[in-house]
Amino acid sequence: MTSPFSYAPAPESRSVVEIAPSYGLFVDGEFREAADGKVFKTVSPSSEEVLSEVAQAGAADVDAAVGAARKAFEKWSALPGAERAKYLFRIARIVQERSRELAVLESLDNGKPIRESRDADLPLVAAHFFYYAGWADKLGHAGYGQDPKPLGVAAQVIPWNFPLLMLAWKVAPALACGNTVVLKPAETTPLSALFFADICRQAGLPKGAVNILTGDGSTGAELVAHEGVDKVAFTGSTEVGKAIARTVAGTRKKLTLELGGKAANIVFDDAPVDQAVEGIFFNQGHVCCAGSRLLVQESVADQVLDALKRRMATLRVGDPLDKNTDVGAINSAEQLARITALAEAGEAEGAERWAPACELPSSGYWFAPTLFTGVTQAHRIAREEIFGPVLSVLTFRTPAEAVEKANNTPYGLSAGIWTEKGSRILWMADKLRAGVVWANTFNKFDPTSPFGGYKESGFGREGGRHGLEAYLDV
Repeated sequence: MTSPFSYAPAPESRSVVEIAPSYGLFVDGEFREAADGKVFKTVSPSSEEVLSEVAQAGAADVDAAVGAARKAFEKWSALPGAERAKYLFRIARIVQERSRELAVLESLDNGKPIRESRDADLPLVAAHFFYYAGWADKLGHAGYGQDPKPLGVAAQVIPWNFPLLMLAWKVAPALACGNTVVLKPAETTPLSALFFADICRQAGLPKGAVNILTGDGSTGAELVAHEGVDKVAFTGSTEVGKAIARTVAGTRKKLTLELGGKAANIVFDDAPVDQAVEGIFFNQGHVCCAGSRLLVQESVADQVLDALKRRMATLRVGDPLDKNTDVGAINSAEQLARITALAEAGEAEGAERWAPACELPSSGYWFAPTLFTGVTQAHRIAREEIFGPVLSVLTFRTPAEAVEKANNTPYGLSAGIWTEKGSRILWMADKLRAGVVWANTFNKFDPTSPFGGYKESGFGREGGRHGLEAYLDV
């Protein structure tokens, strides 16, 4: 039954954030043009409107940024941990103070609903800087030796699905441990990283401690291959992660990779069904740990599907800046084409497709929340990472079968278990080959908790005490 009440538009004002017509690269504490003058445009995926023009970093720019980070490393690493912590605390407070600007900017540049950028992304960004500020003077108590040393210059390449949050995951522990950073944000979402550059200046961070290079994959490849880099951290696709691993192989560089996923979200017959179907299309499915394979116990499959369709029918798709929006825009035309192709493959291979009646905006990149039933483990939609609002539903009879199906994937980033039985949760968690296993919740993140995967989902951990190891010489 549909609600008799309709939602009036509740847009957040764009005027709270000022977007410059063009941005340079942030190197050695200053903005500068690319050495060869190249630029590219960043567009809003909800309207295809050009938001700004951004510098495209080349080899000379990468060299300058790494050089600035190397020079800054001497003084930054020599600071007492308590002094480094002061800068991280300042950054955290400024992020909180400017969170409204950042949330609007993130939703404009990425396409995600303002409710998510405001209530999920930004609080977590600040929390990560606060958390690692607390570690900066306690590294000798982290379990990595009495006096662990930083690695040097960290090259960090981040994706477009959580632009500012992925920045925080990487920059905060790197700085806390005494490293300096050269960060490359995703080509389609550079603006919040460039805003963060200004926050670094506002916090008085020493010049060169954080450098930000905007550009496409070629910029990332130059950065990863640079001889002056001591550590590479990458979050993104498995394909690119493998290429980076090949580049780094045989060098002294330390590497962590957080790659794709095809998580199983496992619903047992005693699960809280309405709770289990809530949040499945979080961030338009642009989540590496998204529960895009819903494994439902056979005896409650019809009940779960009914609840799921009911909830999907009430999801509001549209303007990311509207506070009522549940599902925003797909990040790019390229990503929309991939989602569309995989959904068509699901139909061609015999799965049954269902989507609620949904009027999509006429401009921008949009895909209606979609559900597939009759899916087998051989279907592409059950094996490949779609990275969009597309859910594949499979069934199981016993916990052992659920584990077998959940683990039948080249990935191993995350999983979810929905049941009231604590013993079953512990048994399942022990058997599932996933870096993160959520129980009676999903997509919950905390700076104190490690995150990372197995198999083709990468290696290394971010977050928590474990996240320090990647930035220490241990």
